[in-house]
Amino acid sequence: MFSHLPTPTLDPILSLSVAYRNDSRENKVDLGIGVYKDSQGQTPVMKAVQMAQDVVVETQKTKAYVGLAGCEEFNQGMVDLLLDGTSATDRVAAIQTPGASGALRMLGDLMKVAQPDTTVWISNPSYVNHQPVMEAAGLKVKKYTYFSPATKQVDTARMLEELSLAGPNDVVLLHGCCHNPTGADIDFAAWQEITKLAQKNGFTPFVDIAYQGFGDGLEEDAKGLKFMADNVEEMLITTSCSKNFGLYRERTGAAIVVGKNVQDVTNAKGKLLTLARATYTMPPDHGAALVKTILQDQELTRVWKQELSEMQQRLLNLRQTLCNDLRNTHKTSQFDFIESHKGMFTVLGFTQEQMAQLREEYGIYGVGDGRINIAGLSEQHIPYVAEAIVKVAK
Repeated sequence: MFSHLPTPTLDPILSLSVAYRNDSRENKVDLGIGVYKDSQGQTPVMKAVQMAQDVVVETQKTKAYVGLAGCEEFNQGMVDLLLDGTSATDRVAAIQTPGASGALRMLGDLMKVAQPDTTVWISNPSYVNHQPVMEAAGLKVKKYTYFSPATKQVDTARMLEELSLAGPNDVVLLHGCCHNPTGADIDFAAWQEITKLAQKNGFTPFVDIAYQGFGDGLEEDAKGLKFMADNVEEMLITTSCSKNFGLYRERTGAAIVVGKNVQDVTNAKGKLLTLARATYTMPPDHGAALVKTILQDQELTRVWKQELSEMQQRLLNLRQTLCNDLRNTHKTSQFDFIESHKGMFTVLGFTQEQMAQLREEYGIYGVGDGRINIAGLSEQHIPYVAEAIVKVAK
């Protein structure tokens, strides 16, 4: 049965963590896999999560099945975080999923059933799993220009020009904030223009927001998404609790559908539940129970928001400190763009060969496309990393 299968291709990001673990050098730095680390190089369990775990252990009296949709209070909490104050709250449905990748697949399967000839437009570049998941769901994928390698910023004019060609059978996938892998975000004016194009041409926006709170804050990071939800008839959203709640291994996400009316989204949710039953049946409960507990308790919510704000500020400081070192110690402004990027990632503009040089000569692990995880830095790493970047750039 299996003898004819091809040799598997290693995942370009997850394989880095294996190579990093096997590297015996003391000064190695892991800027590959996208997890937040504190100044000690640890991915911490947030205090609010620890407090919520105590509550869950004390109050949860059964491990019986929760249901196909997962925890409905969690689902409502995710909707509130993203859409509170918009007209979409009256025409929305959500299900809990195994992480945001599970949500991507569920919505991909939903699109395939609802509109089999759908083409999903994704940014170039985009999150490494966007294209494989959409293609695994049987959908066509098309790329639109997003990032300018020259300026290291969003090429808004070309993006809008190309998206103006998307039509009623198309879905345009956008990063809600903290674009992965570039860190370059569209501004609010671009959100408004894309919304106008959706209204005019009839394509469906699909917003993947995995880093809410890591860019400019919880509210600001959802500003474009909220505007869009208020002004289009239909919309798809995926969201994750991996980063802003630190629940990476709990695989806690949600798939959200905004529709023209309650009946449409009720039908969409029913189909999602059927698809879930045939895939994983029910999502894991623990992460959702923690998030629900945090969001339903004012004090836990306050603690969580404060922690999240501190994480976001630390990312800003890491960017600024790295750029200051490059400017002041190495007398180069070549990498000033790093300071303007948002969230965990940035793209250095290095070739595959230069990224290999960073890894092989300096023990600095980044993704082959030039992406580095700013959140993987610790303050003590910065002089060493800055020096290595400058040497490889020459």
